[in-house]
Amino acid sequence: MIGSLPDLDQYVLIIAPHTSNWDFVLGLLVRQLIGTRIHFVAKDSLFRPPFGWYFRWLGGSPIDRSRSRDTVRAVAKIFSERKTFRLALSPEGTRKKVATWKTGFYYIAIAAHVPIVMVAFDFGKKKVKISEPVSPSGDREADFKSYMDFYRGVLGKVPENGF
Repeated sequence: MIGSLPDLDQYVLIIAPHTSNWDFVLGLLVRQLIGTRIHFVAKDSLFRPPFGWYFRWLGGSPIDRSRSRDTVRAVAKIFSERKTFRLALSPEGTRKKVATWKTGFYYIAIAAHVPIVMVAFDFGKKKVKISEPVSPSGDREADFKSYMDFYRGVLGKVPENGF
């Protein structure tokens, strides 16, 4: 492992590249090894019986995605309601190959006034790389360029699905 998670109560953790279902399993294992509680958001239907308790136990929070909602504002509200909330997201938003990242994580960090921590699951080098916390500047283009620099050369579990 290269780097370590910051000793902060709140931040947005972006994990990339997300190319396989194994990324979630690896994330749970890394979280256990590090000993830091990491959270996630998911569609609210996952939090209904019979398995809703399990997703909450894993650190999940439900988000209503059935109607057009302001997800950024809803997640920022979770940050404001909790002393400790470290949100893990995939900037690609899918395991399939994408040309560009989604921007929600960036706007969540801005709205919640929290830094972004980048994590790379590099299956090519068999390493996990963690950045220092960075605060979004508001210049999305410049910030995304620096984020991409962090992930340059990183290979996902399914390399052809990487960005």
